[in-house]
Amino acid sequence: MKYKDSSLTIEERVEDLLSRMTLKEKVGQLNQKMYGWDAYKKTDNGIEFTEAFKAQVAFGGGMGALYGLFRSDPWSAVTYENGIPTHENAQIANKIQRYIIENTRLGIPVLLSEECPHGHQALDGTLIPTNIGAGSTWNPELLEEAYSHVAKEVRSRGAHLGLISTLDILRDPRWGRSEECYSEDPFLAARMTESAVKGLQGDGTELDKQNKIIAVLKHFAAQGDGEGGHNAGPANIGERELREIHLPAMKAGVEAGALGCMAAYNEIDGIPCHANSELLTDILREEWGYEGIVMADGVAIDRLRMLAGDYESAAAMALEAGVDLSLWDTAFTTLETAVQQGKTSEALIDRAVRRVLRLKFTLGLFDQPYTDETLSLQTVGNASFRNVNLQVARESAVLLKNAGHLLPLNKKTNIAVIGPNADQIYNQLGDYTAIQREGKGVTVLEGIKQISEGEILYAKGCSVRGESKDGFAEALAAAKEADVVVMVLGGSSMRNFDIQFDSNGAAIISGNPTDMDCGEGVDLADLRLGGMQEELVKTIAATGKPIITILIQGRQHAITNIVDDCDAIICGWYPGQEGGQALGEMIFGDVNPSGKLSVSLPRSSAQLPVYYNQKDQGRQLDYIDETASPLYPFGYGLSYTDFKYSNLRLEKTEMALEEINNGQAVEVSVIVKNIGSQAGAEVVQLYIKDLEASVTRRVKELKGFIKIWLEPGEEKKVNFHLSKEELAIWNNKMDFIVEPGQIRIMAGGNSVDTLETVLTVSQ
Repeated sequence: MKYKDSSLTIEERVEDLLSRMTLKEKVGQLNQKMYGWDAYKKTDNGIEFTEAFKAQVAFGGGMGALYGLFRSDPWSAVTYENGIPTHENAQIANKIQRYIIENTRLGIPVLLSEECPHGHQALDGTLIPTNIGAGSTWNPELLEEAYSHVAKEVRSRGAHLGLISTLDILRDPRWGRSEECYSEDPFLAARMTESAVKGLQGDGTELDKQNKIIAVLKHFAAQGDGEGGHNAGPANIGERELREIHLPAMKAGVEAGALGCMAAYNEIDGIPCHANSELLTDILREEWGYEGIVMADGVAIDRLRMLAGDYESAAAMALEAGVDLSLWDTAFTTLETAVQQGKTSEALIDRAVRRVLRLKFTLGLFDQPYTDETLSLQTVGNASFRNVNLQVARESAVLLKNAGHLLPLNKKTNIAVIGPNADQIYNQLGDYTAIQREGKGVTVLEGIKQISEGEILYAKGCSVRGESKDGFAEALAAAKEADVVVMVLGGSSMRNFDIQFDSNGAAIISGNPTDMDCGEGVDLADLRLGGMQEELVKTIAATGKPIITILIQGRQHAITNIVDDCDAIICGWYPGQEGGQALGEMIFGDVNPSGKLSVSLPRSSAQLPVYYNQKDQGRQLDYIDETASPLYPFGYGLSYTDFKYSNLRLEKTEMALEEINNGQAVEVSVIVKNIGSQAGAEVVQLYIKDLEASVTRRVKELKGFIKIWLEPGEEKKVNFHLSKEELAIWNNKMDFIVEPGQIRIMAGGNSVDTLETVLTVSQ
């Protein structure tokens, strides 16, 4: 049989195998119906397969993919007691493959797909800072290194696909999945998406099948622009907004070689993404040349019944639009019936099956379906990954305020550490987090204790969202005894076993007492800190003791009511397992802050939208009762040293349109000098504003950034290049072109404080 002959091309093998398949077997390859944790049970004799798993294999004469075999969390209810031990992961993955290969007619291996939005969501999986913090590093090279470790962990366990959030652009921080977004800006998100693809899959050459996995980028597209900040809410935007803001990250992913993407739950201008052929076929495949698979989001195809009426019609709608592989849907299990009813064609099924099979051949599963069972022991949680993870946490934290240079503290300072997020490791980890071993990870309190040479007092004070003030007295007493107070506040995406879950795993929190105020299905109307946190700050501030506030959060909380009470503020986001050490090092000056905000911080929910790249209306936007400007702008972040920008120059102040269209780039340079007393890293940011255009432009748009290290007194010349890709706009005819006219060029350490010059593009 040709498909088993490794000397043939992948295309030849795919076509031979496809020609041998029955319609039932083809449909089997398009289904990922089963929750992986339902495929096994832990018994006295070890891990055994369930009858449900065997029935699922028999249903399609094989299985396209099995989701979440190693997933652990309150939704799956997988813990260390009933889950697959880490050292047995590869062994069980191999048993899954062996069963399917030996108990089906054609022996087609299965894809094992796993969640890894910020590290592998599995027992003992290494969890890095969530994306909103990762984006704040402005360091794609560091992130690529981190994701390469994630790939090794996932692959060493025997899995092949990594589901990773990279495509959502954060336009409304009320959205519970804000933590999964790299940025409010498409350029920054696109660069981080490239790093994720290269880290997980490699450099685009032949896949390293032992250390790399397929990146399944999610969610495509515009899910971060949901109406009202609601999860999966409609994105009421036009094509220009879609292309300018929400598509660049996926385009960058395609160019980096991504072979997987997941369609988004939302609709765009009335068309659900799972039924949007213009998005999934015309743009993704025909315009960009994408050759990977499109996976459905959980039960999203079933939701199309609102339009289609029944499962068969919903399946036909998604298949025709370009969805290849289901996720827990009933609809795709009815595809054989849909063909018989004339609602879809076997040709469309063949199109999707080819894509799934091509991925399996690319992964080498037909030639070597089994994983080295010793790899995970040396890979999962190794020291090298921990060091990289620590560095990501260090660079993701953003210093927002440092009045009187309170930070860094002397290590002999007596400190009161107060707040609901000071000593709760789960509150540092974000959503999509596995059950943790006792003692794993470093909390902020522990990180401070590890470095401090003074007395450390601790009091929780209050919970994240509870209304009790019972802990105030203890917190007040601790503050009075200390020289300085470190308040660790913010939010939490910590799920617990009392929470109810939707069919796709999203939390249903209505009526349930919980501190969870972020994560999938957890949207906020009011962005102020929850519960009694603001009142706790006011109570401690009344002591007159200096206050350092650390925000542990998955979204931008509005801290206007407490900002004046705090002498220093650090936004730590959800900093991951090593976050406590990283923040402790920062407080005492062992690490100089270098993070910059990947999103604008609003003053209140009523200001929204507050993202920096709004359309220029030719006038100052404000409210009677509040300024429209953010509390802290996009790209902002302080250091323990100071940087001076000078000599912003264009190599040519005028370029002909023909030159740019022929591939020439505009060279921009700026001098950056460290004028402080400490060495530090600075993110040099480049923005543009098209001053003469056929369509309204944004106030400014990020088009370049470089993170540099400078010793005290050192200066560097930083160079950027602006090509057609950065200078072009979607014009009034929806053509992507550079238009003649003037373009303002801006460079600086954030989106507000910039030097400016002007480029003229001549006809």
